[in-house]
Amino acid sequence: MTQTLLIWAQYLLLFFAVASAVKILIGPTGADRLIALMILSSVTLGFLVLTAVEKERLIYLDVALVYDIFGFLGLLAIARFLPRSLMRSQEKDTGKPVRRKNEHS
Repeated sequence: MTQTLLIWAQYLLLFFAVASAVKILIGPTGADRLIALMILSSVTLGFLVLTAVEKERLIYLDVALVYDIFGFLGLLAIARFLPRSLMRSQEKDTGKPVRRKNEHS
């Protein structure tokens, strides 16, 4: 019974992984793609934990922890880069420099 539940949970996570991958490919904005990437990272983390439970091997939990840490650091790096990228694309579209909210005249 437990084995069957683990297999069904893995299939459910596979469905969510495919849906997130599709959203990454067709997401209309960078923010949508970033959110889909973080969902995909969480699904992968869940898959690693389910694999650890199924195979009764603790090494998968260690791998899941390291994967989660690197995923969070990647999120921080992308979140820091994304606003600058959006401002540059707005400048190209409008031809005018975009001012940040905290800049004074």
